[in-house]
Amino acid sequence: MNKLYPLKFKPILKDKIWGGNRLKSILNKKEASDTCGESWEVSDVNKDVSIVVNGFLAGNNLRELSEIYMDDLLGDKVFNLYGNQFPLLVKFIDAKDKLSIQVHPDDKMAKEEHNSAGKTEMWYIIEHEPDSELIVGFNQQVDKDKYIKHLNDNSLTTILNSEKVQKGDVYYLPAGRIHAIGSGILLVEVEQASDITYRIFDWNRTDSEGKPRPIHTDQALKAIDFKFYNEYKTAYDIQLNKTTNIIDSPYFAVNNLQFDQPVEKDYNLIDSFVIYIAIEGKFFVNPVDGNPVEVKKGECLLLPAAIKNLTIEPLKLAKLLEVYIK
Repeated sequence: MNKLYPLKFKPILKDKIWGGNRLKSILNKKEASDTCGESWEVSDVNKDVSIVVNGFLAGNNLRELSEIYMDDLLGDKVFNLYGNQFPLLVKFIDAKDKLSIQVHPDDKMAKEEHNSAGKTEMWYIIEHEPDSELIVGFNQQVDKDKYIKHLNDNSLTTILNSEKVQKGDVYYLPAGRIHAIGSGILLVEVEQASDITYRIFDWNRTDSEGKPRPIHTDQALKAIDFKFYNEYKTAYDIQLNKTTNIIDSPYFAVNNLQFDQPVEKDYNLIDSFVIYIAIEGKFFVNPVDGNPVEVKKGECLLLPAAIKNLTIEPLKLAKLLEVYIK
């Protein structure tokens, strides 16, 4: 069997009622339309399975690779936990208009109702309009009765926490946390391999046929975490040319790296695949015993777990997110 190498995939582009053109204009997704809302970069969710575009495995999809290479691709521990199911979904989202207010189920509820994983996720803000806001969590103590009252009298937004965003902001969204991406925001989303969303309120919008999109009031009620938190944004440090941790959860770890000189990586202690998400600039990934791969802003690269040592070399300043399962 030929040796695994860093893998690039063809983006899976999805038009959305709220989508825009920045996936094309800013992230260089040339095939994206002017209403493209999502670019799924690394996916094995339902029928949306990423296809390799580089090297001898070009044309093969991620599901096939997981079945053939198993722990060499995923890592022993990850393979033991998830089998051949690639456990994460990485996507870029361009919200020209605001998304619905929504919530996702946890593993237990998703398993019972959909035979699926739950959906815990995180956001990293890439670009935004000057006054862009998002909704995350509640702005006060709320119980089920209070929530239902505000939902029924069309005043739900008065008890939700809205925050203005800045470039580089990070939000961790455990399953059950109510949320909505606001208009004018371009972000990267890392999540469990699940596409289950319960729509709570869709701003009275209609689709291209004049029909409202489905609302999932009862399921959302069962899924929501009603607890109030003082802080929803994730604080993290940035140290030039040094990897710093942003998210450390049971579902995924996410690190931040901003660098203007080569950085050596040793993954011998990480029993997992690694995904690089290029946020800014361009860099080359140089495995110790393989060929260099170029990665530029708006691209993702999957490093199989069998690759343990490499150097990342930037052209000028580059920024990336490093994602794996801890």
